[in-house]
Amino acid sequence: MRTGLYRRRVPGPVGSAGVGSRAVAIVVAMPSQGFEARLERLVESTFGRIFRSDLQPAEFGRKLRRAMDDHRVVSAAGRTVVANRFDFTVAPVDADALEGMLGTLRRELAELARAHARDEGYVFVGPVEVSVVDDVAVARGTIELDARMVEGVGALPPGSLLLPTGDRVPLGEYVVSIGRHDDCTVVLADPNVSRNHAEVRPSGDGFAVVDLGSTNGTKVNGVRVAEHQLRPGDEVRFGNTVVRFEAS
Repeated sequence: MRTGLYRRRVPGPVGSAGVGSRAVAIVVAMPSQGFEARLERLVESTFGRIFRSDLQPAEFGRKLRRAMDDHRVVSAAGRTVVANRFDFTVAPVDADALEGMLGTLRRELAELARAHARDEGYVFVGPVEVSVVDDVAVARGTIELDARMVEGVGALPPGSLLLPTGDRVPLGEYVVSIGRHDDCTVVLADPNVSRNHAEVRPSGDGFAVVDLGSTNGTKVNGVRVAEHQLRPGDEVRFGNTVVRFEAS
């Protein structure tokens, strides 16, 4: 009989040591409709409304998706690996129009890449990174994209969950599910934990813990949360079990 707290294998960057290859929390969706809906929300957001350029924010997203879909590679382990580094180049006049909004644009595009990877079951070899630079060789209103696979520094995950047992669950560009259900990434033998209690997802430049409507809730540093961007040292409580988030 299994007792206490134990962990299941977690997918990680291709080639990383000590990380299993079983996929977790793959979302079954209609990719084109899901992606287009996300683009529509991007265009209708505050960012889209104040966008002052010949460029269209949705075109950045469509180029990113095409780069992921058209250049995917199947690894030796049978996983579909896609680009995680996206370098966009625009004309100087368009770059000037984007001034002050580049941080928002990069974050939105990174989230689109992660969501599309979840929809399709893709994996990354390192963290998702997006840059936007200008070049006089690029015509006004034109977007050029160089997309490639770039392994994380030292092939290490950019964060981890420290369990009460002392085990570490590596975090990366995938979803880590937590609960009592055997299919969860981290299975907790805690009667106060729901079967599908919460998830830790890549978000922005880091990770967020998201409660899945659990009975007893999820707390971060003693405060109940629905969703919370994790910071190094945060203590997350699921039922009576506390784990600590640490940045690598």
